[in-house]
Amino acid sequence: MMSSPAKKVQSPVPEAKSPTVQSPKGKTKSPTPGPASPTPGPASPTPGPASPTPGPASPTPGPASPTPGPASPTPGPASPTPGPASPVAAHDGAPTDLLSGAHWGELEIPDDEDSTLGSDAESSRASISSSILQYRTISGRRYHSDSVTDGEYWGPNDEKAMEVMDIFHHAMTLILNDRLYTAPLSKDIKNAIDIGTGTVFALMTNSSAYSDFADEFPTCNVVGTDISAIQPDWVPPNLQFDIDDASKTWTYPDNHFDYVHIRWLCCTMKDWASLYKEAYRCTKPGGWIEHFDGGVHMVCLDGTMPKDSAIGQWGHIWTEVERKTGVIANMLDGCMENGIKEAGFTNVQTEDFLAPTAPWPTDERQKQIGLFQYISLTSDVEGFLTYFLGQVMGWTENEMAKYASVLRREYKEGKIHANIKWRVVRAQKPVDA
Repeated sequence: MMSSPAKKVQSPVPEAKSPTVQSPKGKTKSPTPGPASPTPGPASPTPGPASPTPGPASPTPGPASPTPGPASPTPGPASPTPGPASPVAAHDGAPTDLLSGAHWGELEIPDDEDSTLGSDAESSRASISSSILQYRTISGRRYHSDSVTDGEYWGPNDEKAMEVMDIFHHAMTLILNDRLYTAPLSKDIKNAIDIGTGTVFALMTNSSAYSDFADEFPTCNVVGTDISAIQPDWVPPNLQFDIDDASKTWTYPDNHFDYVHIRWLCCTMKDWASLYKEAYRCTKPGGWIEHFDGGVHMVCLDGTMPKDSAIGQWGHIWTEVERKTGVIANMLDGCMENGIKEAGFTNVQTEDFLAPTAPWPTDERQKQIGLFQYISLTSDVEGFLTYFLGQVMGWTENEMAKYASVLRREYKEGKIHANIKWRVVRAQKPVDA
């Protein structure tokens, strides 16, 4: 029986030439992007993987153009499902460092067509677009159906949202050193599930740039769940997609899965403890669970991030969303490791990664990660913001548009050396359970 106490795995953040890229030692205040899974619309707390996630986005978070050029500063239409009439506060006390929407609405936004800003990053958009986004088409904003869940998910599930999820998937794979997973899986596993799959497993099975999960485990039945039917029609014979709300009781049998995978579902759940308990019930003795998610507070190691900058305000905004709605935004406050351990899993291991939000590092690998995160964060800023800031926070369209414009410009300039802190938590169900 593997019942060793939880252990911390040293962060594999590569030593960067620049000290701003180096992973902080000890307990750094957890940062995280806004919902990063940009996919489903306002409703279910289970985005399509994230899992995107992402959580903020989505987890499957916000995101219609096949080319990830700068998103329009005009926010996308509000979620078809109205926001909670009376949000349940998760924490008491209003934040003191949060700037109001009016602060951004009153700003005069300069012309953003300065060709000297982010020229390298912008030129790289074209090559990325031609290589992994050539199959995308333009469409209006779209959200998931209320018939799937009675919950609220913040991100759209249209082509633009799926585009951002695919780019984030590439970034996350780079962060994990070109791995699709980190759990020590045997080659003869029989059943695996990805919660909130979005387009990620679709990309895993069709991408030529990375190992394909379904191809790597040809005798394993792979299931991807989501609240939106945004997956491709063609998939390998051992891969299936189920439209399901993971925040409710799972429809799978006890002791069934060898591997449960969760990615980028921040801002989708109020009760992670219940989800982990369902995962424990459905996992085989000896099977593994792996959750990859991040914090909402950006980490800056060199003092280049002013508190009143749009990037500096990102974490405060999502902390307030968490306070007003009860959905968990910051996944790095012990939510994952504590919830997984309390569900009954043992051999709990954590691994932290610090990833730049723009291609400002001197280290080439970190620069590449920063490029992918920059494109995914700026391609559809409005997709991250429209639901929660409009429906919950009460910001006007003008205020959201101004904030999005400032945020996009700060990322493009690269003067603020911000990082997103990501965390992998993996654990095992006891073999004698």
